[in-house]
Amino acid sequence: MCSSDLVAPLLADRAAAWLFWFALGAAAITGITWTMLGQPDQAVVRVITVLVIACPHALGLAIPLVVAISTERAARAGVLIKERGALERMRTITTVVFDKTGTLTKGQPALALVEAVSGHTEADVLTLAAAAEADSEHPLARAIVRAAQDRGLQVPAASGFTSQPALGVSARVDGAEVRVGGPRLRDEARAGDPLSGSETHNAGLTRLYVLRDDRVIGALSLADEVRPESAHAVAALHRLGVRVAMITGDTQSVADRVAAQLDIDTVLAEVRPEEKAARVARLQAAGERVAMVGDGVNDAPALAQADVGLAIGAGTDVAIASAGVILAGDDPRAVVSVIELSRASYRKMLQNLWWAAGYNLVSVPLAAGVLAPIGITLPMEVGAILMSVSTVVVALNAQLLRRLDLRPDRPGV
Repeated sequence: MCSSDLVAPLLADRAAAWLFWFALGAAAITGITWTMLGQPDQAVVRVITVLVIACPHALGLAIPLVVAISTERAARAGVLIKERGALERMRTITTVVFDKTGTLTKGQPALALVEAVSGHTEADVLTLAAAAEADSEHPLARAIVRAAQDRGLQVPAASGFTSQPALGVSARVDGAEVRVGGPRLRDEARAGDPLSGSETHNAGLTRLYVLRDDRVIGALSLADEVRPESAHAVAALHRLGVRVAMITGDTQSVADRVAAQLDIDTVLAEVRPEEKAARVARLQAAGERVAMVGDGVNDAPALAQADVGLAIGAGTDVAIASAGVILAGDDPRAVVSVIELSRASYRKMLQNLWWAAGYNLVSVPLAAGVLAPIGITLPMEVGAILMSVSTVVVALNAQLLRRLDLRPDRPGV
């Protein structure tokens, strides 16, 4: 937990400490002064009035009441605050990093194109790829298997399935080793690229090569639809003065296609799962205050590394456990709501602290009797009323947070 986690609590503690010494000193000076003036009875009355005025009821409500209302408002908007410090830190965030698949996009890619090397048919390529991907839970694998089923292809059984994150899968199909993966898989197998002249190389699609015994026999191109809410979320974050970055294991062309649609500031493409936390740390080292939004197991280290981790509620348990804020839905606009709530809550905290501690600077001298020479003194019962009024003002000011509209689909977001 970084030091800014406790900014508001420390501010309240510091104000309470100063108020204690201020009230104690004022009471002592008041008692001594009135006693020296030969009015011990008045000294007792003035000291009691000073202590009643300085009673820190309002200060005790200044922070906890704001926190309670903020948490309730967030819950109603579908945001679970696991760590209070995370909500406080969101007001300082300068860059929000979104994982691409399943966060900015729907995470449900569809097969767009099948290409086959001479000597093979498109049906051969798709059939072998579907057989190798049959045991994988990755969204791209599900899309390949679904496309083979939709085309009525007979997919043979596979054995010896293995998967390597950010590289690809492999399995034995009809006695041959079939591998499916991106350019890194092709390069590792040193298979070359017989489809290098294809226009899909720069089309911004996710391109997977199909290798049989380490020879490229074809390629599959898939597209992942961008959520319509993502563009609104990015635009709203820009209006708040927050930069937006996108991190993904997809190729640069795929990432650039999505970034161009959403007007994203920074694109981090071809990032292995184990590299995501390091990329977040690199942004932090450059002076950015980073919030990371993700939903998968491979996002967990980055969520923990970020100043604030926000997990999609439909994501994995590991991601949720690593985050300080959980978004119940999958609408990226909820991130905007969290930032706005954080900023509004902090403003209320400061306002309440200034009122709770500041009014004592005026009322305590009056209670001590500084205007007694001109015939003005503050009755004890009036002091009690003023103390209660300060508590009511703090409570009412905190209640104004309930007017904050945090719905992700509200107008203007």
